[in-house]
Order: sequence, then C-alpha cells, then structure tokens
Amino acid sequence: MAIAATSASAWLWDGLTEKVPVGMDNDTKTGGYWFDYGDGDNGGQSAFQYDVEKGPEKSMGPIIDECQGMCGSFTLAQGTLTYPPFLGIGFNIVGETSAEDPTPAAGDATDWKGICIAYSCDAAPSLELGLGDAVDKSLGYDVPVKQLAKASDAATGKVVNIPWEEFAQQGWDDEKVIATADAIKQLVAIKFKIQANDMTGRFRISQIGSLESNCQYVAPDPQPVDPDTNPGDDAVKGVRSVSGVKAMVSGRTLSFSGITSDASVELISLQGRVVKKGMIKGASSLDLSSVDAGVYMVRVSGKSVDYSNKIVLK
Repeated sequence: MAIAATSASAWLWDGLTEKVPVGMDNDTKTGGYWFDYGDGDNGGQSAFQYDVEKGPEKSMGPIIDECQGMCGSFTLAQGTLTYPPFLGIGFNIVGETSAEDPTPAAGDATDWKGICIAYSCDAAPSLELGLGDAVDKSLGYDVPVKQLAKASDAATGKVVNIPWEEFAQQGWDDEKVIATADAIKQLVAIKFKIQANDMTGRFRISQIGSLESNCQYVAPDPQPVDPDTNPGDDAVKGVRSVSGVKAMVSGRTLSFSGITSDASVELISLQGRVVKKGMIKGASSLDLSSVDAGVYMVRVSGKSVDYSNKIVLK
C-alpha cells in the first residue's frame, strides 16, 4: 500500500465546504470527501435518514449545505447481528490509489498531533482510525478508537481535542495488535461511528480538524422565515414542538394523537426510501396494508409538529 510522503500539520473543516482540506490528495484528487457506511452487509438494518437527498454519485454536498456541517437522523436496528448495530460517516485521507485502482491509499498523519471535533449526537459516538479494508480485517477490525461522550443538545454541541496517544485498540485479540504511532503512519480514513442498542436519534458534525486547529461548535443559522406562512415568533417557535405527539401501530394501521393542525407524514425505509406518505390531522390514521413487514422511520412535519420515531411492521 502506497504511503503519502508528507501531510499538512494543521487543517480545519468548518462545515461550509464539501471537501475536507487535509492537504494530502494524490493525483486522483479524491481525498477528503465524506462517505457513510453501516451494518447492512452483516445482517444489521441500521440506516441514516438525511434531511435532503444526496447529490450525483452519492455526493454529500447538498447535505453539507443544508446542515452547515454534516447532520441527519439515524436508526440503529440490530436485525440478525450478534452485537450492537452501528452506522458511521467518514472521509478518506488521500483518496483512491490511482485512476485505475479505486482502493483508498494511506497517508502519514503524524504531524496532525491528533484530532479535534465539534459535534452533537443522541448516542455516545466514537472516532475510529480506518486503516483500509485489508489492514482492518487483519486486526479483526480492532483498530485504534477514541470513545466520545453523548452530546444531545444540537444548539451547543461538544468540542473535544484528542491527541493521538488517546486512541487505542479495544483489546479483542492480544495477537492482533498495532501501535497507534504506527497506525497513524498508514491512515486511510477518519470515521465518526455510532454504535448502540436499537434506537433513533440525530447527529451533527460542525467542525473537524487537526489537534491544534481550534475546532468550535457553530450552531446552524436558522432557516429563513416566510412571513406569509410564519407570521410571527410564536409560529416559528411552534415548528419544533413535539410535546404529546404519539404514533401507534395496530396491525397495519398507523394512528396518531396530539397533532392539532394539518401535517404531512412519511414512512421511510432503512434504505432512506419514502414508501408511504399522506396528510393527517388530530387523531387520523394512515393505512399501511400495502407496506412490507420491516423496520421504518415515521416522520411527521407541520406548522405545530416535527416528530420522528421508529416503528416495526410485522
């Protein structure tokens, strides 16, 4: 595996550009772009649900523009896994090896001294040092990680500065060991991983950078208000109200309570596809007789409600 000869000692992604400016691109110019991954290949049913659609070729650009960072909802669903489900989002350091070889290349990130990150997340995430498929597999996927704290307040978030020395393997196999100092010399990707028992939640990465780049958590600017549809402060404050809202499944009927105005409802598969949509008000319901069994996200939005939760159809 080719190793990049040099690396930038200081860089910061401020959530305003599609590409993370690590400064270690090779000739392919494919490093620094965000990607997501999950447990689907191993029997899990977890999935991200983003607020807007990805761009061409799965580009995260539209999501970054919408979030002023990287953000979305997530559903962790164990499926047939024998361990807690997981999802992750990350970026490659160097990019593809060459125009003919899409395998991600590795780079030496020693000069970064570590990582800073500003984030919020409804579960306790971790930062993981991706070393490429072959090396990760040879280590039994016990790569160096740093556990982060839960930070549910998306308005204030949390900022953490992590020297390389604080990353460590979890010790699953005493014979599959790599020193962190060696790992960062063959670094392929930085990954923000969410792993927990079945749950739903939201996450946001505001900034990420090298250790001394002074990460800050910057709350996203509020979306512009249309005075014709949101005439005053009280109406704006009501948009995020979820108090008392409930969604209940009985057979193949999805019913709601606590909704006092017209609202749209979407049923979203774990692959992010809207499989059913409609309009509801008050105690109205949605017929799901045409929907296959499985785990889905329900999203309800309207003037007085913004609600999401997971349901299971049997």
